[in-house]
Amino acid sequence: MTKFRPQWALLVLVMSLGVLLVAAACRGGESGPATEPDPAVEGLPTEFDRMAEVWKLLAREHIDGDSLDAEDLSDGAIRGMLDALDDPYAAYLTSDQFAVDSQDIKGYFEGIGAEVGMRDGRITILAPMPDTPAEEAGIRPGDIILEIEGESTKGISIMEAVSKIRGEKGTDVMLLVLHINASQPDLLRITRGKIPLESARLLMQVGQIGHLRVFSFTGTTKDEIKKALERFERSKGVGLVLDLRNNPGGLLTSVVDVTSQFLDDGLVLYQIDAQGKRTDWDVKSGGEALDVPLVVLVNEFSASASEVLTGAFMDHGRATVIGTTTFGKGSVNNMWPLSDGSGINFTIARWFTPEGTVIEGEGISPDIIEERGEDDSEDVQLDRAIEVLKEQIAQGG
Repeated sequence: MTKFRPQWALLVLVMSLGVLLVAAACRGGESGPATEPDPAVEGLPTEFDRMAEVWKLLAREHIDGDSLDAEDLSDGAIRGMLDALDDPYAAYLTSDQFAVDSQDIKGYFEGIGAEVGMRDGRITILAPMPDTPAEEAGIRPGDIILEIEGESTKGISIMEAVSKIRGEKGTDVMLLVLHINASQPDLLRITRGKIPLESARLLMQVGQIGHLRVFSFTGTTKDEIKKALERFERSKGVGLVLDLRNNPGGLLTSVVDVTSQFLDDGLVLYQIDAQGKRTDWDVKSGGEALDVPLVVLVNEFSASASEVLTGAFMDHGRATVIGTTTFGKGSVNNMWPLSDGSGINFTIARWFTPEGTVIEGEGISPDIIEERGEDDSEDVQLDRAIEVLKEQIAQGG
């Protein structure tokens, strides 16, 4: 985790005074500021002087001024500041929420097993993980979570939603869910479970075609991919369909490692941070599938790190990409601890493909557009990918 920035300590000091909308104080028929602004805390703009001014006005003039809760007001101030950023990934977490979300994950976590994202301002399911309570309850990609435990999700951040949904194994969570293409929502009671973090799975298809599903990019994905490639070789595989559909992303280091298994050199991506600094992420040497014929499958819920891999393969001409335009999440988000144990999350950089294509808000458009079937009885996208791969193999790669 990136180190806590000193200026945020100053920010929290001021924010703890509480802030609401600044208004003229009215007393005895006269209007105007009732207090003189405090000097600005060193390092902060003078506009922040108003925060102390507002707190003093509220404490003295508000009808309930003697019972104001400074913590509640400062929480609201921080949320308001983050809302003003127009950053869909900006979020404030209480100390309890921050403690849960900053835990080290050792191969599993406890929850319902669904990845969520923000689409059109709504908390949207990117994918239920395989064999999890979410999948068993009928959660599907594209579903919108309208309520969590009876509370509306309107206006809350992704991080807040995740914190509310996660919980101890064996406990229940009530979700009001609007399934994709449905007119009425369903109220689902889902019992949380222990969710293993399997990130890759290889199935060998007829004709020695490998179907390699990558569910997410975690700290173990590189090793899982290597094992899958070893099995593919033992099975005398002739081509791979790399399936990134509903893959919500994950660790940048992980996707660089995985991409490097299929590319021999060059860039995987570059990022530009808040100071305009460019950082290049290069292909690592030693890839084990440099010459394996390859087709990549994506859809509208392929996001973040999965878009990085897709963009790199397209720019390097490494694979044909089939499916629908990806999600468009190409930014770096960082969690920062605050002095009282709470935390904030916001965007600190954006990702670009090797040739400079922006991912954030745009997504990656496939070489071949193939919509999903009208029902789940047949995987037309996978069938098309295998067909294209066989043609590629027949033509010599």
